[in-house]
Amino acid sequence: MAKRTERQSPAPHIADNHDLIRVHGARVNNLKDVSIEIPKRRLTVFTGVSGSGKSSLVFNTIAAESQRLINETYSSFVQGFMPTLARPEVDVLDGLTTAIIVDQQRMGADPRSTVGTATDANAMLRILFSRLGKPHIGSPSAYAFNVASVRASGAITVERGAKRTVKATFNRTGGMCPRCEGRGAVSDIDLTQLYDDSKSIAEGAFTIPGWKSDSWWTVRTYAESGFLDPNKPIAQFTRKEMRDFLHHEPIKVKVEGVNLTYEGLIPKIQKSFLSKDREAMQPHIREFVDRAVTFTTCPDCAGTRLSEAARSSKIKRKSIADACAMEIRDLAEWVRGLREPPVAPLLTALQDTLDSFVEIGLGYLSLDRSSGTLSGGEAQRVKMIRHLGSSLTDVTYVFDEPTVGLHPHDIQRMNDLLLRLRNKGNTVLVVEHKPETIAIADHVVDLGPGAGTAGGTVCFEGTVEGLRVAGTITGRHFDDRATLKETVRKPTGALEIRGATTHNLRDVDVDVPLGVLTVVTGVAGSGKSSLVHGSIPAGEDVVSIDQGAIRGSRRSNPATYTGLLDPIRKAFAKANGVKPALFSANSEGACPNCNGAGVIYTDLAMMAGVATVCEECEGKRFQASVLEYHLGGRDISEVLAMSVTEAEEFFGAGEAHTPAAHRVLDRLADVGLGYLSLGQPLTTLSGGERQRLKLATHMAGKGGVYVLDEPTTGLHLADVEQLLGLLDRLVDSGKSVIVVEHHQAVMAHADWIIDLGPGAGHDGGQIVFEGTPADLVAARSTLTGEHLAEYVGT
Repeated sequence: MAKRTERQSPAPHIADNHDLIRVHGARVNNLKDVSIEIPKRRLTVFTGVSGSGKSSLVFNTIAAESQRLINETYSSFVQGFMPTLARPEVDVLDGLTTAIIVDQQRMGADPRSTVGTATDANAMLRILFSRLGKPHIGSPSAYAFNVASVRASGAITVERGAKRTVKATFNRTGGMCPRCEGRGAVSDIDLTQLYDDSKSIAEGAFTIPGWKSDSWWTVRTYAESGFLDPNKPIAQFTRKEMRDFLHHEPIKVKVEGVNLTYEGLIPKIQKSFLSKDREAMQPHIREFVDRAVTFTTCPDCAGTRLSEAARSSKIKRKSIADACAMEIRDLAEWVRGLREPPVAPLLTALQDTLDSFVEIGLGYLSLDRSSGTLSGGEAQRVKMIRHLGSSLTDVTYVFDEPTVGLHPHDIQRMNDLLLRLRNKGNTVLVVEHKPETIAIADHVVDLGPGAGTAGGTVCFEGTVEGLRVAGTITGRHFDDRATLKETVRKPTGALEIRGATTHNLRDVDVDVPLGVLTVVTGVAGSGKSSLVHGSIPAGEDVVSIDQGAIRGSRRSNPATYTGLLDPIRKAFAKANGVKPALFSANSEGACPNCNGAGVIYTDLAMMAGVATVCEECEGKRFQASVLEYHLGGRDISEVLAMSVTEAEEFFGAGEAHTPAAHRVLDRLADVGLGYLSLGQPLTTLSGGERQRLKLATHMAGKGGVYVLDEPTTGLHLADVEQLLGLLDRLVDSGKSVIVVEHHQAVMAHADWIIDLGPGAGHDGGQIVFEGTPADLVAARSTLTGEHLAEYVGT
């Protein structure tokens, strides 16, 4: 029998030495040679003021390099179909693991994309109904609103040995409603907004933006197609001419020797305007579409998107349309009640997915909810669904402010999910501002000390306890708590909302006070946005600033987005006696070598493209002759390189004094963007910076009511104080400010609070409190009241 001998534990295995992600010399965007070591299989929170470099380090350096290395493992053929990623500017990146990014990018606004299709829950439901639905109507595609029914028959040629022709038929049953084509809504075009039927085409009957009487691709195609008489008033067209004018299918025609495509006006308008994202349109085009097109629920499918056959097949008296319309928590209970051994594995998988929705706080959604209507925070949590039950371990999960859009009541639940991912052996990296989430971190990295060029360095690395006493901006503000105001403003009037029933609202009547700071709050899904945006539409007197993403290319910058560049160009033109177009890098003044981009982009197919600084303009974007014109001793490229603070001083007095430019710069400084350079590409701005840039732009509006949707998104603890000062200045200038918000500091600072609830979805939609913050804290009658009382320490 072998004897057991006592001996020392063996030395650690060499494979266990790789417990750190090492970053050395990171220089992406504003990072200044950052070098840090991040522990693996731990929860690390990155914090710092907005614009300090958190996203540049986490997303644009660590996660980007991980994804690039993974893409390189695929064949060249596959890489040709994937996005090409350049290597980040960093000397050493060591110890990386597979990165899964869960960001706040809004989900696609495609009209056929829903919560169900985005999470594969719909796919499982379709299989379930194809197995158990009565009557049986076909395969899973028969229940899919993205699949049209197809029938075909005819002769086909088979090339196998001797060629032979055989008869064949083909059938595919889809679930798409034929009338709305799976969109759930039909568009009705007001023809009076497209043309003046008292005029002929030759007389300029079209009233569509951009359709000039001599334009080749539109008006002349109609006038010279041969289908219509261009000199006859449209009102006098025959029935055939009207059909050809409005509905003709695309056909090639020759106009003055040039081949052009002629098609009816209605399909042309649908392709030109209705197929595009409304928010991406220019303001005058958007105004035309809003005027000319009305969307109504499809009368054939009642908005369910599904064909009559798909709606007729049922399980326990419920069709797939009924199942998708249910709140997910109710659907989870319905699925749990199904006892069908033949599909037991499918029911288990579907049950797990639906339970994940409930667990993550999205049980109030329905699977037929359009994914484009989800907020940034909801979209991020929907993306988390597929990772919660994942069998993968030793993965790096990267989150961008996962608490956005969450009531304090829900933040603890999100914290538990982050810890659960870590406890499975994963590395969790979180960019976050909320102290409740920073407090659960194993490791904290604080970037700063300031924003933009004043940031980009690591101010602190260590534990949460160490951060509290570190003396950094985050450390000093970590335990900040707003206090209730001793006196609140008196309203000057009220905005009456009566019988509001949008989404889950239950016939809500409420008076929103005017002339004060009003905060609308409640748990996620309680009906806040439905009440505010559904009942207070943006109009002449209402300026509404939502969470929609800023759209802009790498040519767009704060100067172009805010309209600041127009008065600057005019000032340069006036001072030098030349055209304003010379001072635009997108127009006549652009460097001919790089077309005003400042860099030359070289596409290397499946390899990452290379951007090199233009040798001719040295990255200044303008022709050399344009840079000879000066205003106040500076050329246009030097002005665009200025920070907002510098430019504010430059255009405020002296030779360069330009009041119109100074007003825009004042608003940018007001929202805390004084450090941004005027020519910095919008694509390099953080989420918080973009939100405040949008706020600064809308502050120029003449409306008396400002509606803000979670303006603290992306704001550091220290920046919230500045935002409160801005809101106060707006109210003191005579504006009414209505804020949809979860942040307790904003609630405490309000003059009036409207609290919705008591729960989410069908458990919400009611006003559970109206009054001052002090009354809410004293009553503690709602979830918001309890958390606000805890926050202010009463």
